Amino acid sequence: MRCTERAYAKINLTLDVGAKRADGYHEITSVMQRISLWDTVTVERGTGCDSLLCSVPVTEDVNDNLCMKALRVFFAETAMESGGVSITLEKHIPTQAGLGGGSSDAAAVLLALRTLYAPRMTDMRLERLAEKLGSDVPFCVRGGTCLAEGRGELLTDLPPLPDCAIVLCKPDFGLPTPELFARLDGADLGPRPDTAAMAAALARGDLAAAAACLGNVFERVLTEEEGEEIRSIKEALLRHGALGAAMSGSGPTVFGLFDDRQKAVRAKEAL
Repeated sequence: MRCTERAYAKINLTLDVGAKRADGYHEITSVMQRISLWDTVTVERGTGCDSLLCSVPVTEDVNDNLCMKALRVFFAETAMESGGVSITLEKHIPTQAGLGGGSSDAAAVLLALRTLYAPRMTDMRLERLAEKLGSDVPFCVRGGTCLAEGRGELLTDLPPLPDCAIVLCKPDFGLPTPELFARLDGADLGPRPDTAAMAAALARGDLAAAAACLGNVFERVLTEEEGEEIRSIKEALLRHGALGAAMSGSGPTVFGLFDDRQKAVRAKEAL
């Protein structure tokens, strides 16, 4: 009657954004990586009414939370009766951070609902449900390391990022994703991230080469103040031994890849 899932954060090893599509979304090309930072999502069935309890409220109206939207999509698409579902969300992934926290929470709700109500549902069907909730949600259902294309829903599995330590640092401000996408329209983005080179580095298991390929076009449309903060964090990570550093998603969290855990710990302490 109850299922608990970990909702893992993600980082974008590369992120390139193309033209705006007829449906209002942008074409993206991104190598996405699940990381070991997670929220905990517990779903209980048969509670008489649908509810959400969150350790850190992230929306003014609980019904606007992506977890509740996932609940509604699941039962609308399966034509099943819920009998009332209670969702408890323990947050550790910061919001408006570029780490896919909300998307991952929604994915965890879908995974838990499948366990409780439709255990024979295929992964492919669950990912198709996830598409209705947001561009990152299908990846958060699948996890691992993937090339994401289209608006983010077209996933191709890639070899995983070689074993490493990752340091995350979020500045004391948020960056709303729609605003960042709007800034891209008509902007001169310069050289694009080399996603093919990233995929090749992953295929070789070459961490240093993968770190050299990190790139995110959203870094090029930051305001002067935002950009200065992001650059200062990247420089600090590199100064403390990171092989490479970049902003994740639409930001503002910056991550650094380390082949030495002790260096990573020192970088975390310094930041």
